[in-house]
Amino acid sequence: MVDTKVDLGGLKMPTPVATASGTFGYGFEYLGAVDYAKLGAVTAKGIRLGPWPGNEMPRHCEVPGGLVNAVGLQGTGIEHFLDITVPWFREQVKSKSEKGEGADDSVPKLIANIWGGSVEEYAEVAKRMGDAVDAIEMNVSCPNVKAGGHTFGQDPKILNEVVSAVRQATKLPLIVKLAPNVPSIVPYVKACEDGGADALSMINTFPAMVIDIEKRKPVLANRTGGLSGLGIHPAAVKLVYDAHNATKLPILAMGGVYEAKDAVEFLLAGATAVAVGTATFTNPGTVGEVYDGIVAYCEKHGFESVSALTGNLDL
Repeated sequence: MVDTKVDLGGLKMPTPVATASGTFGYGFEYLGAVDYAKLGAVTAKGIRLGPWPGNEMPRHCEVPGGLVNAVGLQGTGIEHFLDITVPWFREQVKSKSEKGEGADDSVPKLIANIWGGSVEEYAEVAKRMGDAVDAIEMNVSCPNVKAGGHTFGQDPKILNEVVSAVRQATKLPLIVKLAPNVPSIVPYVKACEDGGADALSMINTFPAMVIDIEKRKPVLANRTGGLSGLGIHPAAVKLVYDAHNATKLPILAMGGVYEAKDAVEFLLAGATAVAVGTATFTNPGTVGEVYDGIVAYCEKHGFESVSALTGNLDL
């Protein structure tokens, strides 16, 4: 029997498979289509203090190897999230996940993805979460309004500042989701580590653009968006490898996980857990298939636990 439990910076997950924020709604929309007992955690859509409408339509476009989206972090705001979403998730998902003795341990954890337009907003959102969720994931690929729109995650000093502020505002496991479009991931990893992060989440989407050549116009109303999907997987694996070699913080890896092979690559590169994102849109069952495949890989190669795979490269 393979031990599938992993520890992501204090977040005790029953399995190493999670869902990526923005691809799984608020966590309960896939009930009946996904075996939640095979999920270690669900990451909800991004939440800030107030409701946010997101970008104008059209805001997504399929491309070879993936999807370019500019949804714009549409969300309900923290009040609705805490009053309606979290209780509904707990009730519905628990009833679908429990399997006999020790059932509570088989229920996937709920990670709240948060964002804001200022350091103060990030901290306030984290503070108001209290202990309603099991962990917080910070999306730092957002413009800092007070700094002229410069993205939090593209300046190590500002990144450290916002991570430190959120660390002081919450006792929950704190995961920072890093952007890939930087010269080297190492300074950003160190900024998160020094700021008190418990884990890293990587990677976010790559900046991208699609043009309709007949209309000579961008396809997306926002003009640019973020590229996700199978096409970014090798780049994501390399970044996870670099981060793992720069820190002891555990990593939740994502980017082009469409089958178990992709997930195992991430684990061997240094990830503690993996998240399925864009693949869910075409095949919601991907999360279960990835879980089954990881277990089968461990059995085939003689690993008694999934955690034994982390960073276990034969170099």
